[in-house]
Amino acid sequence: MLDVNLIRQDPEKVKKGIEKKGVDPKLVDKFLRLDEKWRKVSELLGNLQAEQNKISKSIAGDKSDHLMSQAQVLKKRIAEVGEEERELKEKRDEILYQLPNLPFDEVPVGKNESENKVLREVGKKPNFDFKFKDYLTLGESLDLIDVKTASLVSGTRFGYLKREVVMLEFALVWYTMKTLADEKELSKIAKKFGLGNASVKPFIPVVPPQMVKAEVMQKMARLEPKEERYHIPSDDLYLIGSAEHSLGPMHMNQTFSEEELPVRYIGFSTAFRREAGSYGKDTRGILRVHQFDKLEMESFCLPEASRKELEFFVACQEYLMQGLEISYQVVEICTGDMGGPDAKQIDIEAWLPSENRYRETHTADLMTDYQSRRLGTKVKVGSKTEFVHMIDATAFAVGRTLIAIIENYQTKDGTIKIPKALQKYVGKKEIGK
Repeated sequence: MLDVNLIRQDPEKVKKGIEKKGVDPKLVDKFLRLDEKWRKVSELLGNLQAEQNKISKSIAGDKSDHLMSQAQVLKKRIAEVGEEERELKEKRDEILYQLPNLPFDEVPVGKNESENKVLREVGKKPNFDFKFKDYLTLGESLDLIDVKTASLVSGTRFGYLKREVVMLEFALVWYTMKTLADEKELSKIAKKFGLGNASVKPFIPVVPPQMVKAEVMQKMARLEPKEERYHIPSDDLYLIGSAEHSLGPMHMNQTFSEEELPVRYIGFSTAFRREAGSYGKDTRGILRVHQFDKLEMESFCLPEASRKELEFFVACQEYLMQGLEISYQVVEICTGDMGGPDAKQIDIEAWLPSENRYRETHTADLMTDYQSRRLGTKVKVGSKTEFVHMIDATAFAVGRTLIAIIENYQTKDGTIKIPKALQKYVGKKEIGK
């Protein structure tokens, strides 16, 4: 959430920032009105409680009817004011949670994805001298992907992965974990992308929980939109839509020392999304499904280092993609298309020959202290304690990356070559031969 003092001291800045994200700036005025009422009632409550303490001390030495009666009246008044204070704070916080993070000044202003900015294109697109197939046609012909059986078992937007493509998935996992947990590899990444002063502290591999408490999802600012989440009412637990949802809360109500940061994790998990707002989009195959596997990076870092940390995360994404030798483009996301908690968002999109366009496979989000403020995750720098900055980024959206590999590495014979970086993990060079 935003710093309440920022909203109080510079409401116009907040209004301009949230308006860039398509959020009504009048919410700021509504918040300030409730905040002012809450502060007055909170002050009254504090005064009444102080008075109650005085009377309690007096009663200890004088149990006269007058003092006892005064104490009862005060107790009732405190209960009434306390309830009013609680209700006002609840209403105020409800508005506060609706205010998104403010985008950085350099973020392009736009209404939707059509106004995102392509920063660069990297790699060569395949030049097939034969009639190539889309990934599902090829996957079904080699018995690698089965959506027909999955639809009978689970419904639409599900699929079975089989045979070598399963080995390919875990090759991606192993390739990613080995790279990001190795300080020498991270040093190579920093050097290659001109980030010599970036930290090369290794990522800690994690398999996180796939269910999260409702209040924790709220603190992560990922509970909404609820229609996208799978909910288990009997336990009030939500299935995660990304490993980030359970990696981010790992340090709730903790304070790091300055020397500990950055703390980096690379998590592997299954993710679940209802895709409620995507009716009619990508209904064929496994591109947009309810259940998918994902490798996600998470960082807790010093506020002054967060921009550099974001650059390093994007460099890690590019390094991993270049290792697969798949053409991609790097895109800066505009204000109207970026997530609510984000101050800056960079996406990577892989080339899909069957669609003759790039499709999103990675995102990198810098949330500044928007999530850590809710989570209570801090760092002590000298005598000062402040909220850490948090970054999450996709290492690989596994299903979409498999699609890109299948399409870009297909052969005239109907087989699929395996990227060199993954061959030692799969144990073969070609699928279907």
